[in-house]
Amino acid sequence: MKKIFFLMTAISALGQNNIQYPKTQKGTITDTYFGTVVPDPYRWLEDDRSAATAAWVKAQNEVTFGYLNQIPFRAQIKTRLEQLWNYEKESAPFKEGDFIYYFKNDGLQNQSVLWRKDTKGKEEIFLDPNTFSEEGTTSLGEISFSKDGSLLAYSISEGGSDWRKVIIMNAITKEQIGDTLIDVKFSGLSWLGNKGFYYSSYEKPKGSELSAKTDQHKLYFHSIGTQQKEDKVIFGESQKRRYVSGNVTEDDRFLVITAANSTYGNELYVQDLNAKNSPLITLVANFDNDNNIIDNLGDTLFIETDWKAPNKRVVSVSIKNPTPENWKDVIPETENVLSISTGGGYFFAHYMKDAVSVVEQYDEKGTKIRTLELPDLGTADGFKGKKKEKAVYYTFTNYTTPGTIYKLDVATGVSALYRKSKADFQSDLYETKQIFYTSKDGTKVPMMITHKKSLQLNGKNPTILYGYGGFNISLTPSFSIANAVWMENGGIYAVANLRGGGEYGKKWHDAGTQLQKQNVFDDCIAAAEYLIANKYTSKNYLALRGGSNGGLLVGAVMTQRPDLMQVALPAVGVLDMLRYHTFTAGAGWSYDYGTAQDSKEMFDYLKGYSPVHNVKSGVHYPATLITTGDHDDRVVPAHSFKFAAELQAKQTGTKPTLIRIDVKAGHGAGKSVKATIEENVDIQAFTLYNMGITQLPQ
Repeated sequence: MKKIFFLMTAISALGQNNIQYPKTQKGTITDTYFGTVVPDPYRWLEDDRSAATAAWVKAQNEVTFGYLNQIPFRAQIKTRLEQLWNYEKESAPFKEGDFIYYFKNDGLQNQSVLWRKDTKGKEEIFLDPNTFSEEGTTSLGEISFSKDGSLLAYSISEGGSDWRKVIIMNAITKEQIGDTLIDVKFSGLSWLGNKGFYYSSYEKPKGSELSAKTDQHKLYFHSIGTQQKEDKVIFGESQKRRYVSGNVTEDDRFLVITAANSTYGNELYVQDLNAKNSPLITLVANFDNDNNIIDNLGDTLFIETDWKAPNKRVVSVSIKNPTPENWKDVIPETENVLSISTGGGYFFAHYMKDAVSVVEQYDEKGTKIRTLELPDLGTADGFKGKKKEKAVYYTFTNYTTPGTIYKLDVATGVSALYRKSKADFQSDLYETKQIFYTSKDGTKVPMMITHKKSLQLNGKNPTILYGYGGFNISLTPSFSIANAVWMENGGIYAVANLRGGGEYGKKWHDAGTQLQKQNVFDDCIAAAEYLIANKYTSKNYLALRGGSNGGLLVGAVMTQRPDLMQVALPAVGVLDMLRYHTFTAGAGWSYDYGTAQDSKEMFDYLKGYSPVHNVKSGVHYPATLITTGDHDDRVVPAHSFKFAAELQAKQTGTKPTLIRIDVKAGHGAGKSVKATIEENVDIQAFTLYNMGITQLPQ
């Protein structure tokens, strides 16, 4: 029998609870960076296939759920969360062939169901992911119909893994055809007529498929009726790129290929599919900017780019002379960040103005048609459709408005309510304020604060401060059922738009990357200090929450300023900054982080804030609930495992340091409703309990 590397030791916790943590065995492995020796005592936890790791996971979950089960109002939170969650939800419709498709969830179904309606209005279930597995842990990923709507390719994820299977079916008869494709990862599915489709993947790695490095992405074409082993490599055989995607334009004229080695910056290639044996045409041959072909009109390509436009613009160019020096503005850059969508033969320019949506409609010549009137300040998403469509749909939401679907007549610009949310939430009892606070270096940073209108600023309000701050990702207002329950119970939900995100374009993103990453943590610390100084909350009632790169944010801030908060909630976090790039596709994150091998300066900087390497003995850390999934193959769970082991070994105070590990769950995508509810219940119960709350409002 293999030796199990953990022992038990008793440590006191909040109130009368006594927690017996698994005391994780320390190894002797070290790494040397530029002459500096760095111990890695918990390296063995990186082996996700070992019996020792599995036993450690089981022991940690037993301790964590033993603690959570004792919280007196945990069941009350679960009951209310299930009540509020239990309403029918439906997506915006989309047309494929002779059918109208839409997703629907009756309330508490683990996965939303794909329905369709024929020309006579008859409705039927088309594809039900709840039948894929008994536990609801297999989810539907990408779906792609052939141009005439007669064929469908869809991917499924098992246990939350990024590795997918692709199934092909006759969309008319709903019969599966051909073989199931396996080992597909980070892939779209783009049809060429009815012949087949393009998809992307890596070679299956040696060792663990959940944690082994994946470094060379390839674009394939699968012909219907053939075996996967016959699929032709279109791009990536001789060109080593970490991320490759292929997409066919709506008119089947061009194959567009983007290739990248990091999460920012991409090469751009086009192949004319009308010409036999046509070569790949290079538009962009470097990784200096983000470039994306959004549409074409005959030989003319339309490109969204931040080349010479940090806030992005739309340009046009002829395929005959497609390189950047020939690009001409169609929608010029403005002071606000642009993202573009197409539908009904128009461009819809989505601008962010202080993280709030402004949408303008343009024709293909770049003439502005109108600024669309939105229901309120918030986030509008959608405005997509085929060129022939006369209407497009969009969803509007903010922190107090559940997602509402509107139908837009593209000719008149008139919006009509299509589907109002059935959520049992009294929006008029709540309010959102946007404030601008000053960070350490004088930078003004926006934050949105949402709570009941009746809230008193007495410093005693339970508050969750949420942040991300990375990868050019913007946090825009959106409704959350879980946050609604939090606010019903008297809580404040605050979201800070930290540097590193995309709210103010490339400059804002770059200001939170690599040797400027500390700006992100300083922005977050300043947000917390603002909430405390203005009596929204106080240290004893403040929780910091974030996931993935936001999990890094929480880990870094809680190790730099453990005095700042009562509760820390790092989820699926990037927490070992010296080794993140050695797992799965992690090396692609180097634009944001840099790597420990880049230079001594970069190594010292990363080691200076890496959460795993900055837990110190003799420090009173906040009550901490780390959350992760044992099938997370994007940010591998070893990050969270190591951080938990360090905290449990070195926590000097009496506050609990626990890790909650979802089994058969990944980074978050496709997580079942049941698992999502249970996780949110535990996070809120743990947070309130460790703020000294003993009873919730009835």
